[in-house]
Amino acid sequence: MFLSMKHLMCACFQAVIQPNGQQGPAHGRVAFSALSQIILLLVLSFIPTPASAKEVITKENLWSLKPRSNPAVPMGVSSSGNPIDAFIAQASKDLGVTPLEEADKLTWLRRVSYDLVGLPPTPREQETFLQDDSSGAYQKVADRLLASDQHGVRYGRHWLDILRYADLDDNMPAAPGIHFWRDWVITALNRDLPYDEFVRAQICGNRAAQRRIISAAGHLTPVQPRPEDLFALGFLSRGAAIRADTDQQLAISAVETISSAFLGLTVGCAKCHDHFYDPISQAEFYSMKALFDPLVLRPVDLAAPAQVFAQGRAVDDYESRLKVLVDAMRRYIDPYHRRLYEERLSALPKEAQAAIRKPEKARTVPEQKLSDDYHPILRIDPVKVKAIMPPAEIKQYEAYLREIRELKPPDPLPVFWAVEEDAKRAAEKSYILTTGDPTRPRLNQEVQPGFPLAPKGLEFHSGRRETFADWLTAAENPLFARVAVNRIWQWHFTAGLHEATSDFGALGGKPVHPLLLDWLASEFIKNQYSMRWLHRLIVTSETYRRASTGPKTTLAANQRLDPQNRCLWFFPLKRLEAEPVRDAALFVAGSLDLSVGGKSFEDGKSTEMPARRTMFMARGYRSFADVMPDFLQTFDADDGRVACARRTQTVTAPQALFMMNNGLIEEASTRFAERLRTLAVGNLNELVQLGFNTALGRPPKPEERVAVLDFLQGDPERVKGFTWMLFNTDEFVYVR
Repeated sequence: MFLSMKHLMCACFQAVIQPNGQQGPAHGRVAFSALSQIILLLVLSFIPTPASAKEVITKENLWSLKPRSNPAVPMGVSSSGNPIDAFIAQASKDLGVTPLEEADKLTWLRRVSYDLVGLPPTPREQETFLQDDSSGAYQKVADRLLASDQHGVRYGRHWLDILRYADLDDNMPAAPGIHFWRDWVITALNRDLPYDEFVRAQICGNRAAQRRIISAAGHLTPVQPRPEDLFALGFLSRGAAIRADTDQQLAISAVETISSAFLGLTVGCAKCHDHFYDPISQAEFYSMKALFDPLVLRPVDLAAPAQVFAQGRAVDDYESRLKVLVDAMRRYIDPYHRRLYEERLSALPKEAQAAIRKPEKARTVPEQKLSDDYHPILRIDPVKVKAIMPPAEIKQYEAYLREIRELKPPDPLPVFWAVEEDAKRAAEKSYILTTGDPTRPRLNQEVQPGFPLAPKGLEFHSGRRETFADWLTAAENPLFARVAVNRIWQWHFTAGLHEATSDFGALGGKPVHPLLLDWLASEFIKNQYSMRWLHRLIVTSETYRRASTGPKTTLAANQRLDPQNRCLWFFPLKRLEAEPVRDAALFVAGSLDLSVGGKSFEDGKSTEMPARRTMFMARGYRSFADVMPDFLQTFDADDGRVACARRTQTVTAPQALFMMNNGLIEEASTRFAERLRTLAVGNLNELVQLGFNTALGRPPKPEERVAVLDFLQGDPERVKGFTWMLFNTDEFVYVR
């Protein structure tokens, strides 16, 4: 009881002081009185921690920190040649459950298409797969989807949820150009960049594990980073809350996100005290922070010379046009502006009036300060000018203001915010911070660069981050591969082999299938950390191809033995996330733009329906405006302020209302209807067939065909009602 209460209060305290606005309704560092912090710390200090906690939780006996086993694949329990099925079959046999039969081919095709590329299969893809009776039919589909550029778009979104990607954020100086990091992630996945290089590039800006090459003549040559890996550093620059990073949020964010994403460790509460549950001390947290303390933001100009000159001309043109408009407006309102200005100036103290009436160059220093202090009072806002203007003249004034507002400045030159090590900061000492506050270092508790679980006698000859990345991505690290394969398994099955995908500590429990987890991790390493290899292995397994429903007697018996479906005796029903819901609507309507990469678009900024994939829709947080599109929030998308290991899966009325009434669905229904009428050429029976195949990935059942034809009554103009109905079936937003 005491331990649970202490952990709860620790979590609450973390939510209060979380940097960069990662928790709570207010964004940015939340200011709390010193008294509040003192009271909470006093309460924490009087709650005892049982001695047994320290005895139970050690680096030696925590399951996730033990070396991986090398389990043998169970024999004689499965006719499948896929080792995944053998492990699951053995677990099913031990528990006594009877797995359901394989799903029909079209069900699997729709499932794997949404899974790997986030889009439904086309009618032609369905027909091709149905006609392929070869033993490699499933493999061909998996290979085709994994080779698609859309695969990186789909799984890039998964990884960026974990890595806290946002386009817009009050506390993110790196926002301009942050989309280059997003595009780097997509490209890395499409090229099947090995997972260890994927991680190393984002921490070091260099994917290469080898630092130097020895030539035949014996010369040592440093291995230069790949030019595109510069953009991988958006992972680190995203964490900075202010450009100067005086609050040290870049380093703190790096520690927390890296630990959660790549190690499956929750280290956040170690900012304030030793971890209550896991063997991570406060000193170790700040030692890991010291790895990143030397980093500072560095702007990288991405413009070509021609762009710079062109932008200069555009700025000149904009400024000259703006001057013409502003001068005309000022001449028009000058009498009213001078009247208000004199009234306000006359009300000021005489010494202030005298200072302000002097030319600026003639003012003394005290007079200039006096003038600056009173300047806000003398500012005349447009609403004040309009208040004293005759009604007939207000209309012209508003026309001037409208012209000025509508004149847009040229787009800024492309820039990307990377990070680099600052020699001065590298020479500074690092300390434990009281409650994570950089203004309250414990000067008597200096820490050296290091990290939890580091080997003894560690040297940083290759650099702080580089040495850490070497250990992090090493095959001997018991966490690295386990956490990665577990995440990917969760994205396929909705739950990981270890359910707490970002917490491999004591509170996360133990994996359901530890042998399968270790076998997958070991094979992942043997296959050069190929994520594509892992996806292919999973989606072609019988376990993944299983039906989601079956005979009632089998369901009832299995439900009693395994109500949580731990043995995956059926495939779990999955509701599509926000992105594939919108993308699928545009895709079946024939209007989705499948181009990859580029600057994010902001929803609602255009009168036409933006046709790009939702991955490229701007998201994030601003305290003064709602920048998360309503439908993203309705379907449980996060805004990137916190790492999202698993999205919430709600079923709410606003989701149904969105599908029924939103303008996007209305326009998609219209376009889908036009497309069906064009393709079916007046044949309503064929139109119904094509509608079901396109939207739901299957032909209509006989009773469905009859009902739709009865609704259409031979009238092609009623097709829009049919397409709207397809969008509003549960089947459109669920995958089984």
